[in-house]
Amino acid sequence: MRLDDILYTQGFGTRRVCAGLVQQGHVAVAGQIQTDPAQEFEAEGLRFRVQGTDWAFHQKAYLMLHKPAGTECSQKPSTWPSVYTLLPGPLRQRPQKGAVQGVQAVGRLDQDTTGLLLLTDDGAFIHRMSSPRRHVPKVYEVMTKHPLDQAQVQRLLAGVVLDDDPRPVRAAACEALDSHQLRLTLTEGKYHQVKRMVAAVGNRVEALHRSQIGGLRLPPDLAPGQWRWLGAEALASIAA
Repeated sequence: MRLDDILYTQGFGTRRVCAGLVQQGHVAVAGQIQTDPAQEFEAEGLRFRVQGTDWAFHQKAYLMLHKPAGTECSQKPSTWPSVYTLLPGPLRQRPQKGAVQGVQAVGRLDQDTTGLLLLTDDGAFIHRMSSPRRHVPKVYEVMTKHPLDQAQVQRLLAGVVLDDDPRPVRAAACEALDSHQLRLTLTEGKYHQVKRMVAAVGNRVEALHRSQIGGLRLPPDLAPGQWRWLGAEALASIAA
């Protein structure tokens, strides 16, 4: 695969821009500066350096991000900064079907919700993860305004009715960790679902954090605002 095409697929700009990066000596492969955009390389597994930053070729991008509070999961945020500003430019510019679209969030978290957020440029993966038939469990750590009691926990497990759906919505698992902290597992995603479910049992969410999707846990060493690539094992654990 041509070097300028490799850079293009990884989000470093148009093919003309990528060719210019190579011609100007801004790209190195295996420690060697490259100046020929047409130089052929095996793309899979290729590591390279662009303008002093190390990169690795990924056919598709799969990321996890520790979303901080005060950010929106939108390319065009209305009030708060976008989570996409936490990512390097190439991830925001990866081309899809001839257009610059970059990675997209797999579902959304409210601006005041923190925790595990997946991003990818794989549309099929987004569709699979978003399908209500998949029932991928998501675990939330909830801080409540009022003290919890066992009756509230049992109602969340039994099911509560939300105003937009006459069918009861049930937690797949629920446990009170202390007087004001709840661990809640859901297998479907509705608008403001955790907050509305907790409100339906007579309490209120004061803070909300997503700690796990499927078998993938948010690593304790991934600080708010940081991201990392997901490997094959991590991807497999999501659906496990």
